[in-house]
Amino acid sequence: MAKYRRGRINDEIQKEMASILRKVKDPRVSDAFISITAADCTADLKYAKIYYSALQGDAKEIAKGLKAATGFIRRELARSLNLRITPELTFIADSSISYGAHISSILEGLEISEEELEEETQEEETAEDHD
Repeated sequence: MAKYRRGRINDEIQKEMASILRKVKDPRVSDAFISITAADCTADLKYAKIYYSALQGDAKEIAKGLKAATGFIRRELARSLNLRITPELTFIADSSISYGAHISSILEGLEISEEELEEETQEEETAEDHD
């Protein structure tokens, strides 16, 4: 199978998973703000890794809730996607969003004074003059 087809299928699975998770009635899943960051299918489309990120709730409880709802999620995915085989789903926690928020908070905490900014521009100008 061509890689571009698998990429399109991964994108479609990611979109559908985002809408299916809103329908899950398990409070461990519905109360946590879960976003699907990526989907990765194998070449034969039998297995799929679903990467998710949750900003609220206990990570272990969310993982248990997703595992418990896997049957419902897979059935809904089969209804929405027109594939011969519906992949078996494996959920993997992705911490990239929380890591990005942490880095953003660090960058916001940095302060550059006017003097430091002027020194940097003067150093750049002298470096350009010497070239």
